[in-house]
Amino acid sequence: MPDHPDKKDPASHEGLSRRGFLSSVSAGAVVAVSLKSAPEAPAQEINATGKPVTISLLVNSSTRKVLVEPRWTLAYVLREVLGLTGTKIGCERGECGACTVLIDGKPRYSCMTLAVEAEGHAITTVEGLLVNDQLGPVQQAFAEEDAFQCGFCTPGQIMAVEGLLRTNPNPTFDQIRTGVSGNLCRCGTYKNIFNAAAKAAELRKQKGGAL
Repeated sequence: MPDHPDKKDPASHEGLSRRGFLSSVSAGAVVAVSLKSAPEAPAQEINATGKPVTISLLVNSSTRKVLVEPRWTLAYVLREVLGLTGTKIGCERGECGACTVLIDGKPRYSCMTLAVEAEGHAITTVEGLLVNDQLGPVQQAFAEEDAFQCGFCTPGQIMAVEGLLRTNPNPTFDQIRTGVSGNLCRCGTYKNIFNAAAKAAELRKQKGGAL
């Protein structure tokens, strides 16, 4: 015969066991998450055939017609279709900044931009900064300030600085740090990169603010 047959389980509260309580809470949480994550009805049907399409890309002031798949990124098209390998592919998820290009003068991660999205916009890659086969001010500043070691991130760093100086020709040190904060350098040459950005601002002034 069990002791104290009328004594309740110490793990229960008014007849509800711990297991029952946890089960009810879990079920409620699942329902809440399901309701919260339920997608809204799309505004319009999306064409997801994946068939190649022909688009026109304005790259470094030249119009290029290319056949692309809708899923191809701008980084892939620039490198593998147009042969502009100055744009580097690193993380491919918008974290390292090695693939930075300018779209309408503003820095963008080309690995996070579909090529079809870039149609109708002006794209500038690191190759497009050359002036009559001469280094542009930002490229020259990076060389003079030794703002690289392995050099893999350098094109993206240069494009980030170029984009910054096009909108802010005379940035402060803090503004420079913010301007390149989306670009990682595994070699840790940040001090030289900051110095190169300041030097590039001076070189642009000397050249009349040339892009």
